[in-house]
Amino acid sequence: MTAQRLRLGARGVRVRSRHTVADMTDVAPDDPREPCPRAVLDAMPSYKPGKPATPTGGLAAYKMSSNENPYPPLPSVLAVVQAAAGTINRYPDMAVTALTEALAESLEVPAECIATGTGSVGVLGQVVQAMCEAGDEVVYAWRSFEAYPIVCAVAGAASVPVPLAPGQRHDLPAMAAAVTERTRVLIVCTPNNPTGTVVRADELEDLLAAVPPSVLVVIDEAYCEFVTDDSGPDAMALWRRHENVMVLRTFSKAYGLAGLRVGYAVAHPRVAAALRKTAVPFGVNSLAQAAGVASLAAYDELEVRVKALVAERERVEAELADQGWQLEPSSANFVWFPLGARSTEFAAACEEVGLMVRQYGDDGVRVTISEPEANDRLLSVTERFRTR
Repeated sequence: MTAQRLRLGARGVRVRSRHTVADMTDVAPDDPREPCPRAVLDAMPSYKPGKPATPTGGLAAYKMSSNENPYPPLPSVLAVVQAAAGTINRYPDMAVTALTEALAESLEVPAECIATGTGSVGVLGQVVQAMCEAGDEVVYAWRSFEAYPIVCAVAGAASVPVPLAPGQRHDLPAMAAAVTERTRVLIVCTPNNPTGTVVRADELEDLLAAVPPSVLVVIDEAYCEFVTDDSGPDAMALWRRHENVMVLRTFSKAYGLAGLRVGYAVAHPRVAAALRKTAVPFGVNSLAQAAGVASLAAYDELEVRVKALVAERERVEAELADQGWQLEPSSANFVWFPLGARSTEFAAACEEVGLMVRQYGDDGVRVTISEPEANDRLLSVTERFRTR
């Protein structure tokens, strides 16, 4: 008997589909009888998550591929999350009131200027949906955060990637020159992911002077807590002086809440309101909201961990320099190896000893600063790799 596809009717009664399974194998991808996803998805790159830690040859494995904070949650934050877990039968506060007010107090801005979302990448998606009609342009550096072309494609916006300048840094004059009458958003990632370089304050001031006020300039500061370079910009000061500036941040990295997915934007009221309209309803869950508030209250404790990670980054960079590596200084919680065609070889050498790193094709490899023992193992790999 020919197998047939069944579906549930309006009252739960099983009814036969019009087509048999055999019929469906012959249906063309654009057959009008079947739902057809948007054609743009076929060309859209997929986000590639970092590889999980996979034990190799009896060695402890370390995930150095996702820029996560290697430390466990702060005890005070964990206690708040555990208490909040007793309420997960209820929807979270859709307005994210407590966290919004805590952020407004911490940053000394009006609450109406805060918009939240599911990590900074979630807020970024809200930005493009709120600001761009189909075909409008978004300018960003490349290589930079791999989600940029994805959120643009999903929203129907046109990506305008501008190659990095020598030194793996943003070429801000070239980005300003790439702006057209169709440009609605320009993204500056500082420190840049995956290269770790910062944009200088004077460079960003020049960019803002060159860009029309109708273009929203998003300063993506996912790693701002790790910056020790005094030449970097004060993004909040720029936001206060420029109506077309928005600051994008996350609790995923320094705060160690990557698994809870909560980020936020500081924008001027009209833009912030648009971001709240394009947010997924109830997207920021109740545990994330509670953890965000608790983390802001525990920042002094968190700062100790951030300083420890910065110290580890500086130790790793110093030893790499001693080994003969000539890398650009990182202002984030990772190190970038621009290895070109040797990227695959290096990533494989790391994986052989239980270190999962993040390869970007033939551009290079990004390695997260992790526990000291993981970083020591990395340095052993880099020393051997230099002599090959």
